[in-house]
Amino acid sequence: MTDSPAVTDELGVSGWPEPERERGRRATALATSIYAGHVRDQGTPYLNHPVRVVAILKNELGVSDPDLLILGLLHDALEISPSAEPRVESDLGDDFVRRLRSMTPDHRLEQRPKQPRDVDAWHNKGRALGPEELLVRLADRIDNLRDLRNSPDPDRRARFLASLTRTYLPLAEESREVSAPLRAAYELLSTEYRQQAKGAT
Repeated sequence: MTDSPAVTDELGVSGWPEPERERGRRATALATSIYAGHVRDQGTPYLNHPVRVVAILKNELGVSDPDLLILGLLHDALEISPSAEPRVESDLGDDFVRRLRSMTPDHRLEQRPKQPRDVDAWHNKGRALGPEELLVRLADRIDNLRDLRNSPDPDRRARFLASLTRTYLPLAEESREVSAPLRAAYELLSTEYRQQAKGAT
C-alpha cells in the first residue's frame, strides 16, 4: 500500500466531517511523501506499518477520532525524517508536532547516533506519554510484535521483547483502567507478547 487513495480509504476519511476530511487528506499526502522510499528491516515498504497501526486503532481498539487516527498514521514521521517537521507543522499545526515529538526518540530528533543514555531517556519519555499518545504507541508495539517473526535480525527481536517487558507491558497494565481502548490494547499486547515469547523459547 503506497498510494494516497488507499491510505485515505484506510483512515476512513470519506466518513469524516469537514474540516477533519481535509486534514485527513493533508495527513495522507504527508505520510505517502515522508515514508516513500523507506523500507522496514523485513524488506517491506515502511508505509505499510503505520497503515496497519491505523487499522489496529480502528478495528481492534475501537478508535474513531480522526486526529488520533492521523497520529497513528504519522507516528513515525519524525523518526523517519526529522527534517519534515516544518512541513508537518505547516499542514497539521504545532500541537500535532508537539505530540509527534513526544513519541519520537531524542537521538532521531537531534539526528545523531544513538548513545547508551538514550535507552533510559526513551524509557522515561514513554512513561510521560499522555493516554492518547500511549494508545498509539501500544498499537505500534502490537503491529511490531506481529511482524517480528519476519525480521531477519534475531538480536533485534531480543531487544524488542526486552523493551516490552521493561517499558510497554508495565505501562499498558498500569493504564488499562483509563479507557476501554487502553484496556483492549493491554489485552492484545499481552497476548501477542506471550505468543512471541513462547516461540522464542
